[in-house]
Formats: sequence, structure tokens, C-alpha cells
Amino acid sequence: MLDLRNMTSFFDFFVIASGASRRQLHAMSDEIDRVLEKEMGDQRLGIEGYQDSRWILLDYGNVVIHLFEDDLRRFYDLENLWAEAPRVDLSEVLADI
Repeated sequence: MLDLRNMTSFFDFFVIASGASRRQLHAMSDEIDRVLEKEMGDQRLGIEGYQDSRWILLDYGNVVIHLFEDDLRRFYDLENLWAEAPRVDLSEVLADI
């Protein structure tokens, strides 16, 4: 997870993850939606790439989640593009919830 609060006014965090197959990326996307919407009350604002499933983007306003196939993640290299952004350990964030 990248903390972008001091770098852009469009969103606060990027969560970047990889999946090994289209089925796995769909399952990840579906589970993220289920947890954030049903259990935490967040409303997704948009979704892109679900049909192609090589890069799924879930927009929750302040948090944007990127789910990639490995080769596309390496190609777009968002972690390097936003290299100055502080890294946040997602497991620590989830532990506080």
C-alpha cells in the first residue's frame, strides 16, 4: 500500500496486489468488494478492467486498489512510478480495524 496523501489530492492510498490468473483476480476483486461494502460500509465509486482481468482497478474514493497479473504489474511498475510515496504495511492497517 502506498500513502499518497502528500503527493496528490485525488486519492489517499494505492493498494497494489498481484494475482496468478483471471479467476484469482476476479475472486480477489469480489472479496474486496464484499468486505469493503458489506462489512465496512464503503461504497465503490467505479471499477475498470474486470472483464479483461489483467488489471482490475477498484475505486473507493480515497483508496484505489490495483489488481494485476504479474507481467502487467512489472510493466506498469506503479511502485516505481510513485517511488517517493511512503509504503504502508497493510497487515498493520488491518490489525487496527
